[in-house]
Amino acid sequence: MMDTKRKKELLEAYKNRHPEMGVISYRCKETGEVFLGISKDTKSGFNSNNMKLAANWHPNKRLQELWNKYGSEGFELSVIKVLKYDDPHEDYTAKLESLREQCLAADPNARRIWR
Repeated sequence: MMDTKRKKELLEAYKNRHPEMGVISYRCKETGEVFLGISKDTKSGFNSNNMKLAANWHPNKRLQELWNKYGSEGFELSVIKVLKYDDPHEDYTAKLESLREQCLAADPNARRIWR
């Protein structure tokens, strides 16, 4: 059983952690199509998308279609831009979105994973 003090410490550490924030990319090796998403925690961003894709329940129909056809091995997953930040409690959505806009502008094959 975990004592209260230890639980508080762990919660504090969790709240103050610095997850990697950035633009995540799913690139279909077969078609060259690229799907870009923003994430405040890139690891959990990939996990969440992969779970939806595996469940055939992803909101991006085109990405789902390609995933169903080529499977996870048909994709290259990467973090293409990392946002440097100081305060994990601040909201970086706008900064992340503008990073994604830069990436979209740089790659004609890229589109958003979700709105």
